[in-house]
Amino acid sequence: MERFRGAAEGMKLAAGIDLGGTRVKGIAHNLELEEELERTILSTNDGKFFDEDPSWANAIRDLLDEWETRFENQFASIGIASPGLTAKDERSIAFMPGRLDGIENLVWEDFLSTSARTCVVNDAHAALLGETWQGAAKGCKDVVLLTIGTGVGGAAMTDGRLLRGHLGRAGHFGHLSLDPFGEKDICGTPGSLEDAIGDCTVEKRSKGRFTRTKELVDAHLAGDEEAGEIWLRSIRHLAAGITSLTNALDPEVVILGGGIANAGESLLAPLRSYLDDMEWRPAGNRISIRIAELGEWAGGIGALRHAMIC
Repeated sequence: MERFRGAAEGMKLAAGIDLGGTRVKGIAHNLELEEELERTILSTNDGKFFDEDPSWANAIRDLLDEWETRFENQFASIGIASPGLTAKDERSIAFMPGRLDGIENLVWEDFLSTSARTCVVNDAHAALLGETWQGAAKGCKDVVLLTIGTGVGGAAMTDGRLLRGHLGRAGHFGHLSLDPFGEKDICGTPGSLEDAIGDCTVEKRSKGRFTRTKELVDAHLAGDEEAGEIWLRSIRHLAAGITSLTNALDPEVVILGGGIANAGESLLAPLRSYLDDMEWRPAGNRISIRIAELGEWAGGIGALRHAMIC
């Protein structure tokens, strides 16, 4: 738990809550002084939310109640970042099958019994809000975020507005099709970006030699030619995906987050080289590729930002 400066008389409070399968990150913020008051992590071993035992969700409510008591004021706004597609009124998650039992259609404002304006946002969308507020794309208005780990997620902002789309699907960039004749991914997309570079297919792409991207990259850096071929093929697919997103959305910045960002120059150097070959650059303008800066707190910071502007 990290604590910042203490409560000020009559302060207005905001909170950002980032829901994960086994951990929740929370941030309390003083709106008047524009400063953080505290950030903390709640963790559990079973990852349950509302399946049989509601204690995990109650812990979130207890945390907010404890903050209100200690800072001697009620929250004016609360942002909740969660996996899944948000409802159009941003009061709940409308679609999240198979994960975080009980999250679907839970109206957080009612559950928390709060008078605070409570807004729900997809976790990848929240991460982008965080990075454009305090992170790698601070102050930028046209940004694409790609989070590459087990799978590939993301979000986009154009003219300073977060893209949600008709059903909230905007930003699922892992399910871009790079090969219409390829095998279908978990969403039914043939030859997807996620299957081309996500951790979920490393074992298959390496014919059983590696189970994680880090193992593949380490072998590549150690001079393993086969590992190098697999890794560079993956990055070429990533470059094609970024090229397509650039042509569709015209961002000034593309942020790379998730575990793949730890690959550093072994990722960025070949990616830049492939983009030199693929990217359309009117008047010589090239896309800026940046590594995400906020780490595990991006979702919490973005949820807080969403609470402040929703």
